[in-house]
Amino acid sequence: MKRHSVVSVAAIAAAALVATGALSSCSSSGTTAADAGSKTIRVTLANHVWTDTIKSKLPEFEKATGLKVELSQYGEDQLSAQYNVKLNAGTNEIDVMMYRPLQEGKLFAKNGYLADLGTDVKANKAWDWQDFQPGPVGTTTYKDKVVGVPIITEQEVLYYRKDLLAKAGLQVPKTMDELQAAAKAIKAQNPGVAGFVARTGKSPAVTQFSSFLYSFGGDFIDESGKSGVASDAAKKAYAFYGGLIRNYGPANVSTDMSWPEAMAIFTQGKAGFYTEADSLYKNATDKVKSKVADTVGFAPMPAGAGGSKAYNVPSWALGVNAASANQANAWKFIEWATSKAMTLQIQQAGVPGARSSVWDDPAGIATYPADLAAAIAVSTKNGVGHDRPLVIKVPEARDIVGNPIVVAITGGDSNAAADAASTAFQKLLDAEK
Repeated sequence: MKRHSVVSVAAIAAAALVATGALSSCSSSGTTAADAGSKTIRVTLANHVWTDTIKSKLPEFEKATGLKVELSQYGEDQLSAQYNVKLNAGTNEIDVMMYRPLQEGKLFAKNGYLADLGTDVKANKAWDWQDFQPGPVGTTTYKDKVVGVPIITEQEVLYYRKDLLAKAGLQVPKTMDELQAAAKAIKAQNPGVAGFVARTGKSPAVTQFSSFLYSFGGDFIDESGKSGVASDAAKKAYAFYGGLIRNYGPANVSTDMSWPEAMAIFTQGKAGFYTEADSLYKNATDKVKSKVADTVGFAPMPAGAGGSKAYNVPSWALGVNAASANQANAWKFIEWATSKAMTLQIQQAGVPGARSSVWDDPAGIATYPADLAAAIAVSTKNGVGHDRPLVIKVPEARDIVGNPIVVAITGGDSNAAADAASTAFQKLLDAEK
């Protein structure tokens, strides 16, 4: 249920917080005064497990700083509506804002809604900006200006059935060719079981297709800023992804599946391989919901001509409203909420963070299956910081670049579809200049 709540939490003890060094940074305006701006920080967050943990820890922050947090919390649609109205009006009623870098990040940065945090992220050595993974950082940076701090990440990994691989006498695929061969063998040996399943809907499939695109050596936008959708690499990726589903996917597969439908096929034991976000892994390992919980395994994305390059993206980030008159204290909140200690606690609660040190810490991966943690480690090192075109009109762009996926799945001319998509996508890019 979508809801809105405002929380003001009274201060209680938290002496350990100060010891982390998480509250010593300068402000966005370059000052270091602890009492700069209002003593009340107005923080707007999305309904999320990350938010739940932060809410439970707010008394510690208030105790350590003498500040008060006024928290507004919304569902995603409500959050977008609030930002559309308030940020367009130049509101100063929001200090800290939780936003989606891949969905509205470029729009917010281009419109000047997000404050430049370049000075802040470098000021506190103990907080350690260099600890954040390059992929997510690249997506929260706009024209060389840091405008957000990534708080939640996702990587694409390969889900697979250990029992079906063993039956076929095969190893876990490390290359795209091996994945194709294994999918073919599993479908041939197991009537009623697909070799491979993944998202098929024109827009939903774009994010998961992206890792195939990168691994084949392509991208949605090339290094010159032009459409890369019709490149040789992109055409090969479209044909490969579509072919896997068309030739080795479920019988009579639909072309409107998002993750719930694809996940259901896998967890009901009807597919050997499935590529999906790591954040959804508990759907496959939950013994109550999944028939394959005892035999599911995880691996890095198989390598193509461009190597194994899954997306490693920040699904959410924290930024400071450029119109806020309380930017110094807004940064104090972000610094605390994204500290190493807090990131570790939140990751242990099942929310993947963006700090390398937390992934390197055995305590940070203790709650994850060992093979999943190993697969994520590969993605965080080689990952690409976006899983869709980084544009302002994201929904329109996804529909455009997603169309060749559907054409490939249905056996059409995906090369011609890629050419048409590239022309349409280039027009969108030109219009956004």
